Amino acid sequence: MKRKLFACRLTLFVLVLAFFAGVRANAQCDPKSQNPPSPPAQTSVTLGGKDVTIYYCAPSMRGRKIFGGLVPYGQWWRTGANTSTTIKTETSLEIGTLKVPAGTYTLYTLPSEANWTLIVNKQTGQWGTVYKQDMDFGRTGMTRAPAPSSPVETFKIDFENTKGKKTQLHLIWDTTDVYVPVKAGK
Repeated sequence: MKRKLFACRLTLFVLVLAFFAGVRANAQCDPKSQNPPSPPAQTSVTLGGKDVTIYYCAPSMRGRKIFGGLVPYGQWWRTGANTSTTIKTETSLEIGTLKVPAGTYTLYTLPSEANWTLIVNKQTGQWGTVYKQDMDFGRTGMTRAPAPSSPVETFKIDFENTKGKKTQLHLIWDTTDVYVPVKAGK
């Protein structure tokens, strides 16, 4: 009797784990589905011989008003779609005014009409709408400029103007390009 009870509990436990693993797998950008609305994307740069990679889901405008509409001003934004946008760095970085140790972090932004703020958060692996401010590593200002070709239909994160240990991290969508300088640590 005890073995049957144990077997039932173990089976239930395995089924619950399988369910949550399936939910977690479906929560990612789904590269297997045809024409996902926000496909997986990544951008990488090598600074001082070390890799820095950002993983995100890239939403499209699809006729919507983006900044000040879909993405409200004055509220934090997941900086992409679906799962949280993640930066993985093999080297310490100076991102704007922040000194960030090597590791994995989540990126959020705080958009406004005039100024943007990049938020580096220590929580990782969560759905993009799960933001815990008490897990912030820090925040730094970003510079806003018009997008190089307007409008940009699909959200894009890119490293530009890379020279040696320096680059710029750009977030480009609709008519907006915001960026912050990034430098490999010593």
